[in-house]
Amino acid sequence: MAILDVTEHQDLLLSLTSRLPAVPRQDLYGFLDAAHKLAQELPYEVSDTLDAFNQVGNEDGYLLLRGLPVEPEDELPTTPTSTPAPVERGRLNMEAFLAIIGRRLGLHTGYAELRSGTVYHDVYPSPGAHHLSSETSETLLEFHTEMAYHTLQPNYVLLACSRADHERKAQTLVGSIRKALRLLDEETIDRLYDAKQPCEVDVAFRGGIEDPGAIAKVKPLYGPQEDPLLGYDRELLKPHEGADAEAVAKLSQALDDVTEGVFLTPGDLLIIDNFRTTHARTPFSPRWDGKDRWLHRVYIRTNSQGQLPTGGERAGDVITFTPRR
Repeated sequence: MAILDVTEHQDLLLSLTSRLPAVPRQDLYGFLDAAHKLAQELPYEVSDTLDAFNQVGNEDGYLLLRGLPVEPEDELPTTPTSTPAPVERGRLNMEAFLAIIGRRLGLHTGYAELRSGTVYHDVYPSPGAHHLSSETSETLLEFHTEMAYHTLQPNYVLLACSRADHERKAQTLVGSIRKALRLLDEETIDRLYDAKQPCEVDVAFRGGIEDPGAIAKVKPLYGPQEDPLLGYDRELLKPHEGADAEAVAKLSQALDDVTEGVFLTPGDLLIIDNFRTTHARTPFSPRWDGKDRWLHRVYIRTNSQGQLPTGGERAGDVITFTPRR
């Protein structure tokens, strides 16, 4: 099941959020620890669905919780225009649900080089944003596996919607490798599997160097051969010329062919399986009126792919960049 409507549980879910600290960023460790306890009190339908997705995933590569209670429009702050969020900003419903739902799945993680090392990210349109940034709006944000070049890439990308774009045009696109694999021939799969390809990194991870080149090595397919994981970035992956480039092109087309679009509306929380999908976002037109599209994003690590190497990690930790080699 890719979509779970939780509308009937709104009262219980709101009661859980009310027990969280009122100002999350004043003590984020404490906020996320409290969320972990509350995650054990989720309605069975919600907790069972989350646990099943966490254990085995699904064919679509995402899980959408729909119908979470969001503040009335006139009670929401204006859409942010800068980052990071002020430490004193009070708890918002969708940030609270990112805490509780995220802690049911794993550990919230910040990346030191990204968004000043913050754990919670406001995602909003920004004039003149870099084309690789989530703040771009009027151009397509191309398909990417989030931080595929990072040794400790997140297991899940969680996006929660407080405010949709005015025209309801923006779609989050998700391409699942479990679906795309059926469209690839064995020769292509063999060529892609465990074959390290040069990969550039996002601007935040370039250490202030304008163009450090392909400093990482990423395997387009790896892990269990019968159910491989995906490492893909349409902008940053730079496969070797010849057969490798042809195989990646076939993979790219297969992912396009199985793509699903998700329109996020207020009260939606999207969980993307970041080891088995690539995702993108279609263009939309901001109005710069304080009511533009406003999402909240967190990254979750689990122990499923060696993302918690020390065993002593906490939700809210911030880690530094090591490129895949």
